[in-house]
Amino acid sequence: MKKIAFFDVDGTVFRSSLLIELVERLVEREVFPKEVADMYEEEFHAWQNREGTYEEYLEALVTAFRTHIKGVFYGDLADIGREIVAEKSKHVYRYTRDLITSLKGEGYYVVAISKSPKTILDDFCRAYGFDKVYGYIYDIGPQDHFTGVVTDEHLIQNKANIVKRLLNTGEYTMKDSVGVGDTEGDISLLEMVETPICFNPNNALYTYAKRMDWSVVVERKDVVYEL
Repeated sequence: MKKIAFFDVDGTVFRSSLLIELVERLVEREVFPKEVADMYEEEFHAWQNREGTYEEYLEALVTAFRTHIKGVFYGDLADIGREIVAEKSKHVYRYTRDLITSLKGEGYYVVAISKSPKTILDDFCRAYGFDKVYGYIYDIGPQDHFTGVVTDEHLIQNKANIVKRLLNTGEYTMKDSVGVGDTEGDISLLEMVETPICFNPNNALYTYAKRMDWSVVVERKDVVYEL
């Protein structure tokens, strides 16, 4: 049975959020109306001013994306996603990039998990050798236009469900398993692996990690250190 490793992507491998990049480009290209930016502007400024959380900003962005994806032509989103990946696929953290390479060399089955749309995730993750990619899958209806419906949303909302699904295949073992995350949304996943790594964690995850005696790793500029 194969050993397995799980990585959150946005803010953990990619030094931003693929969803943020995607929404901003969709607004810029007028695939989304410019008013979409108003739906998360307050949360964005609150986060920048350290008066609100990144999670609140991201949730507002997710809401904006879901509200306006209905009726968008799949090809428009796919083209913009490929464009973003071509420009920014190397904007990654050195620690997690090198950890993926090391684990792949040891024969691990490496899984990516993100709240970004799977369409853009697949393109991004391909360059880093991920064996399996889980992201939000948005249903496509007639004439290749999005319906606004999300398929299997429960998997991403509780990442432990992904672990259970893979284990049910009988192909993988949790012995020496690894998990890497950066927010409290990754706790359900990190609790299931033998080696949980909290990478550049927010305060909620950092507090939980210290209580659980989990590894906390920070990459700042060109320095990587463990707390």
